[in-house]
Amino acid sequence: MRVTRGIPAAAAAPAALTIGNFDGVHLGHQAMLAELKRAAGRLGLPACVLTFEPHPREFFAPDKAPTRLTSLREKLELLAGCGVDRVHICRFNYGLAQTTAEDFIERIIARGLSARWVLVGDDFRFGARRAGSLVMLKQASPRLGFEVAAIASVMLDGERVSSTALRQALAAGDLERAGRLLGRAYSISGRVVAGDGLGRKLGFPTANVQMRRNPPPYTGIFTVRLHGAARGPVNGVASLGVRPTVKQQGAPVLEVHALDFAGDLYRRHVRVEFLRKLRDEEKYADLETLTRQIALDVENAKDYFHRRDAETQRKAKA
Repeated sequence: MRVTRGIPAAAAAPAALTIGNFDGVHLGHQAMLAELKRAAGRLGLPACVLTFEPHPREFFAPDKAPTRLTSLREKLELLAGCGVDRVHICRFNYGLAQTTAEDFIERIIARGLSARWVLVGDDFRFGARRAGSLVMLKQASPRLGFEVAAIASVMLDGERVSSTALRQALAAGDLERAGRLLGRAYSISGRVVAGDGLGRKLGFPTANVQMRRNPPPYTGIFTVRLHGAARGPVNGVASLGVRPTVKQQGAPVLEVHALDFAGDLYRRHVRVEFLRKLRDEEKYADLETLTRQIALDVENAKDYFHRRDAETQRKAKA
């Protein structure tokens, strides 16, 4: 997949295009990308995504912006997995925020990206003060030489699949529902960096995974699968939060204790797949109490995986 930062003055070749933030790349996004791929194949064009960095709401109100579901790297990896050929990352700044809807259509969609087919959601808004709409896009398309298609929202259990619904499920610790909205388990990826070594001192060494988002969409103690540590996934238990027993007003940290694994993970890029929430994060009276709780978390995680493996074997024999 080819990734380009910025919008050229004139595109080198035409494309089939869709536009959006694609935070989380949930089932709704996946339906849009599948439709984009079908149209691109039919028309003999590359499937192109235009996305924005930072998220517009992060630009206008950083203190009130929603929690990021995916870092830019994670989003690009997911888009590549959906078969996208090209991604244009448009920097959202004052200049773009003041771009009129008409100029956005002509300068960015028609000239900069040379779109011949454009797919948007049925509630798509764009341009300064969100003045642009699907109707405006369709009105401009004959003059500028592109077709416009709209896709309806994907519904799940009577609810619209959206990044907002996904954030709500994660915040509630409902990983099962989050997985249904995503079509996969929710995960966080990052490079393993040096920590303070407390886990090793307590007898439970952890991999400190650098996060490119703040704050995380949830906190707590979880059973996880760690990808990138070995040839296959490694079972583990993870703590995601501010570690209130250890620090006051600390920054969120993702620490993973890999079960039955003793290799060196430092500087590896790993992906942590969250399977089940064990409990909320708590502050304990001392490190001894914390250590006992960690030992219990590890045993609960091992029990979870044992029951999960037994169920998988039972279904395979049925």
